Amino acid sequence: MFVDRVRIQVRGGNGGAGVSSFVRRRGLPKGKPSGGSGGSGGDVFVRASADEASLLKFSHRPHWTAGSGTHGEGDLKHGKRGEDLHLEVPLGTLVYDEVGTLIADLVKDGHEVKVGHGGRGGRGNASFVTPDRRAPTFAEQGEYGDANWITLELKLIADAALIGFPNAGKSTLISRVSAAKPKIADYPFTTLEPNLGVVLLGEREFVLADIPGLIEGAARGKGLGHEFLRHTERARVLVILLDPSEVQETNYADQLRILLAELAAHSPDLVSRPYLVALSKTDTLENTDEPMEWAQRAGIQLFPISSVTGEGLDQLMYAVADEVDRHVREAPTREGFVLHRPLRSTFAVKREGDTWVVSGRAAERAVNLADLTVPEAADFSAKRLAYLGVDAVLEAAGAVAGDDVRIGDIVFSYTPAIDDDLGEQ
Repeated sequence: MFVDRVRIQVRGGNGGAGVSSFVRRRGLPKGKPSGGSGGSGGDVFVRASADEASLLKFSHRPHWTAGSGTHGEGDLKHGKRGEDLHLEVPLGTLVYDEVGTLIADLVKDGHEVKVGHGGRGGRGNASFVTPDRRAPTFAEQGEYGDANWITLELKLIADAALIGFPNAGKSTLISRVSAAKPKIADYPFTTLEPNLGVVLLGEREFVLADIPGLIEGAARGKGLGHEFLRHTERARVLVILLDPSEVQETNYADQLRILLAELAAHSPDLVSRPYLVALSKTDTLENTDEPMEWAQRAGIQLFPISSVTGEGLDQLMYAVADEVDRHVREAPTREGFVLHRPLRSTFAVKREGDTWVVSGRAAERAVNLADLTVPEAADFSAKRLAYLGVDAVLEAAGAVAGDDVRIGDIVFSYTPAIDDDLGEQ
């Protein structure tokens, strides 16, 4: 089964928790802080791989999570970082974020984009030692990894694409000129998925794609071919196959007009793409004088071929190879891209009913301690929030002492900012 569009959820690994621990020795009744930090969670990457041909595996499994970090331990033992998760996709895969913004176009083997950030590991109490804070009794919890929905869309990367009506002979042609083995039968819409084949001409080669048959109205969703029109967008050259046999209700001249119109309706850029026109199934005709005369009047170079007898296939394939070579020389190589976004703001404040809600990783990190019922930990979090400017923003927004403020899962009462020296954070 060929799958070229999926929506999946990716989640970074959770960070491990830091630990509060002390080493007690003679002469040090309070002990020396020795709590290790937790390991950070793994990140999630989407990586292009030449070994992948479809997005099928993602349609069966829509949720993917990177490894979580392990917790810290005493004696300054830090937790292990979670393993990154690399999701391998075919070359030519587009990556969209949850709101539909294109964030990456992966066209080269090994090209990757990070789509899920792992949570930071919590720091142990040994990390909070300062000259003024010699024996901290608190540690941080690990942060949760980001959870995001993304859409993966595949646009096949082929040098040339076969375009034609259903049963025009595209699958038979690609099976004759390459090692591809598509399904072939005598009923409409035999090809339900694109097929790729490598055509070898001496020391030359190019990739040929067989696109499912198009009919009039395909660009508006009629028939099956509209689902795969996107796969023509990356082809350097289009090979339009006309079928003069009685199988088609539309004559070859109208077939060309309709196919060009459908390509233009899908993407105006496609009609300016180099294309060759071939007359298929010439073994079913008594002679090709009439179509050749029509092509001459229309100013079209027509390649008569028969995939059954092999007539004209070499001439057509060499012409396609020449056109591909010319296009490669004249057109810049598609490099792909990864969208680098600005850093997220540290926090945001809004009112929901009678509660002020503070969101943002920096604010959540400020209260992410193991036990806020410990006075020392609560005081440290309050100073962190004041240092970030949360108190000032709440005051400017109209918060008064005693108002409920929620950060993550924690709700507390707002008090004016603390002006004490924060020390090292």
